[in-house]
Amino acid sequence: MNIDWRNIIKPYPSPIITGRGIDLDFPMLAGCLALLGLGLVMITSASSEVAAVQSGNTLYMMIRHLVYLVIGLGACIVTMMIPIATWQRLGWMMLIGAFGLLVMVILPGIGREVNGSMRWIGFGAFNVQPSEIAKVFVVIYLAGYLVRRQKEVRESWMGFFKPFIVLLPMAGLLLMEPDFGATVVMMGAAAVMLFLGGVGLIRFALMVVLAVVAVYLLVLAQPYRMARLITFTDPWSDQFGAGYQLTQALIAFGRGGWFGVGLGNSVQKQFYLPEAHTDFVFSVLAEELGVVGSLCTVALFVFVCVRAMYIGLWAEKAKQFFAAYVAYGLAFLWIGQFLINVGVNVGRLPTKGLTLPFLSYGGSSLVICCICLGLLLRIEWESRTHLGSEEMEFSESDFAEEPTHGR
Repeated sequence: MNIDWRNIIKPYPSPIITGRGIDLDFPMLAGCLALLGLGLVMITSASSEVAAVQSGNTLYMMIRHLVYLVIGLGACIVTMMIPIATWQRLGWMMLIGAFGLLVMVILPGIGREVNGSMRWIGFGAFNVQPSEIAKVFVVIYLAGYLVRRQKEVRESWMGFFKPFIVLLPMAGLLLMEPDFGATVVMMGAAAVMLFLGGVGLIRFALMVVLAVVAVYLLVLAQPYRMARLITFTDPWSDQFGAGYQLTQALIAFGRGGWFGVGLGNSVQKQFYLPEAHTDFVFSVLAEELGVVGSLCTVALFVFVCVRAMYIGLWAEKAKQFFAAYVAYGLAFLWIGQFLINVGVNVGRLPTKGLTLPFLSYGGSSLVICCICLGLLLRIEWESRTHLGSEEMEFSESDFAEEPTHGR
């Protein structure tokens, strides 16, 4: 029996394996690569003083960040090679995996405590943050649910409430770490997905009211949350205590002015501003690049997030509803984290331990952002070529003609 090994080892068609070569949404890719490059530059600057003291090498954290970046880009490429239909089939397994990781991280001896929170699982020199993985897995699972139960979600209360049987226990596990910021982002993205999935306005309004009440009760439940809520309204009243982090961030914005003090010349990163290379990297960016640099960064984020929403819209027009809901969910994960992080940096929101997508130091966040990018590029390619279904047979003729992007 003759076996044609070429057909067996031939990779499944993807945006990077076609008869035309690489066939990607280059505006989206360029926007995200620009943010990744800017993030590498800002991490190098913001972490230099801390790295010099902790390791004796001013480039120590930059090198680690670069390693994470290489891993993330590799994961992005692998993600682009996986059909969206495969993610849809594995949605329930991902949900179980997310629960497993969130349970593991709060177990003594497995989870690592940093700054009073059990948010990381250690693997040698590296830490994995399960909440970053869980948020994406929830989006994938919920997208599958909205496709399977579309009529039920749109017409009945039961179809509306069923997802919360999964979401509320997961939110409870996140709060046990505690990770209030990740909980808000995950539930916010889920709410938007349900609304875009067809939940009626009355049910959606009820969900918003219940969410506001829940957030209020959660703030009252922990004294430190109430203290943060009070402090951010007037950080100068306790600028060397509870308001220290925010006042230092605001000083960084004030020092930056319109055009900044120059790349690498930040004063606040020299042990005045805690977490300068993670949660408050945007403050260092504002100090060094000024208002103009900050607004350009915001504009870049807006472009990437709006592009992600358009990718969802294009998939929906192509009647690839699972892919559309995934794109919407991922876009709102980015939007939520961006708004909260920048809001905290400028003093419009209470301090939360959320990284800035693509820019902040943190391996889990960076790798997950790259995986999300890979998913979005795959979704855009499948919706544009209509060749994303595993049930379709492919031949070289499918990839012979140049595409008409029109996007």
